[in-house]
Amino acid sequence: MSRKDISGHAVGSLVIEGKTKRVWDIPSGDGGSSSFVLIESKDRITAGDGAKAHDLTGKAKVSNATNAKVFQILNSAGLKTAFVKPAGDNAFIAQKCQMVPIEWVSRRLATGSFLKRHPGVPEGYRFNPPLQETFFKDDANHDPQWSEQQIVSAGFCFNGVTIGKGEVDYMRRATICVFEVLERAWRSRNCALIDMKIEFGVNNMGQILVADVIDSDSWRLWPSGDKRLMKDKQVYRNITGEVTQSHLDEIKRNFEWVAEQLDHLTPPYRCMVVILMGSPSDEDHCRKIMECTRALEIPTQMRVTSAHKGTGDTMSILADYEGLGCTTVIHPEGAALAAAQILGLHNHLIWSKLRVRQLQAVASLKAADKKLREQ
Repeated sequence: MSRKDISGHAVGSLVIEGKTKRVWDIPSGDGGSSSFVLIESKDRITAGDGAKAHDLTGKAKVSNATNAKVFQILNSAGLKTAFVKPAGDNAFIAQKCQMVPIEWVSRRLATGSFLKRHPGVPEGYRFNPPLQETFFKDDANHDPQWSEQQIVSAGFCFNGVTIGKGEVDYMRRATICVFEVLERAWRSRNCALIDMKIEFGVNNMGQILVADVIDSDSWRLWPSGDKRLMKDKQVYRNITGEVTQSHLDEIKRNFEWVAEQLDHLTPPYRCMVVILMGSPSDEDHCRKIMECTRALEIPTQMRVTSAHKGTGDTMSILADYEGLGCTTVIHPEGAALAAAQILGLHNHLIWSKLRVRQLQAVASLKAADKKLREQ
């Protein structure tokens, strides 16, 4: 296998080249192919299935940084993604996947192409829960909208996984989960995530993962919920006539603003769960609670104090943690989840972990059901 250097990494053959990225094979130690690829962004912006396209110096670096930060948010929440790590300014390393040729779109507000396909619906109509749509990737036919039945009937099979009703249902649920996690994160910066698209791939182990790239080409983002302040690629789509350097400079500034804002979406935890036990004999039970909260990456402390025997000391300890609310749950996991739900009201990172746990629970049940039916 011939090799070349991309972003300081030795790569093999070009797997595929798209309008805004290249995917390179990463060789294994024995000279064959590994289970990873390097995805390189281009300094290129396009719209209308490539009918409109311009070079945009510096876009690759900004898009790569945006993508890395978005996937780090998703990975920290516990979502299964193909993203592994950044690889220089313009590229990142991902698990090698066979891609499902479907774009999965989530919409919170009606705008853009939805209005053209659904005349009579006013712009800004709010979907609650978010509306989910699917589109078959086919530039020649302008990515036609597909139903769940069409996807299942296509009989797609990738790395030994047939895309059936269960797989489509998982991807639909995961699409909404990704949207809600990022929507909640952006809300902490007073930005409204209006809609977004993602793609899935199947890795060599047969796992369905959120894959490809998520950057400012992937969503509509309106600061303060105001369409006039949009910071996404729609600014480029809206340009009529000649696209000037001034236009391109504005688009790049918008993209840079998005990347900078993402730095604020993964703040350090500023919360804590305190477990009060009446005596040392309660330690085993309370440690089970602590194991559950730490699994959610919530800082946790245990204290020994008796409100009955040492009321004053207990009140003093509570004063140390001023501002804490109280709830009482006996089961260890229930206690941990109750604490996480309270903290999640004001901490989007904790809320996201809880949201992903819901998705994982559904996925586990569906996997168990499929295994039982195949016996």
